[in-house]
Formats: sequence, C-alpha cells, structure tokens
Amino acid sequence: MIDLDEIRSVTDFQRNAKVHVAHLKRSKSPMVLTVNGRAEVIVQDASSYQQLLRRVDQLESELATISAIRIGLEDRQQGRVQPARSALKSLGRKLAL
Repeated sequence: MIDLDEIRSVTDFQRNAKVHVAHLKRSKSPMVLTVNGRAEVIVQDASSYQQLLRRVDQLESELATISAIRIGLEDRQQGRVQPARSALKSLGRKLAL
C-alpha cells in the first residue's frame, strides 16, 4: 500500500535524490512521483522490488496449483477419471508394455 505521505514531485525528487533514495532504502515503502500534480511514477528500492517480484511469482504458482485442483475436481464430478491401476493398465496396453 502506498503511504499518502510518500508523494513527491519529480522536481523535488531530482533536487534531493540522495535524501530520497536513502529514505526509500530505510522505509522499504514505494514513493509516488508527480508531474504537474498528477501521479506519474512509482519508485522503490531494489530489494523491496525484488521481494515484490518473488511474492508475485509465488502467488502465480499457487494460483496455477489451485486451478489444476479445480480442474481435477470438476473432472471427477463429470466422471472423466478412472482409478490409477485401470489407467496404468490401459496405458500399458496402448504402449505395448
């Protein structure tokens, strides 16, 4: 979540870049930069950004798992599954094993 106290103009950020970068590293919170009073850019320290990317990757993986489980449950409800032993025997016959 973006803290409303962390909104600065691009001009202020440029003039005081070292101070703002140090603050970003310390606070680990993103900062909104404005141009003509409108939000245009979000800046964040690199380690917080990497952590955000890791969280997104993890959530995408979890969503894929949940989706696969839902598909499996739907297949079961629709009768599109069979016991593993039967499936393996059938596969063995198809592959001439």
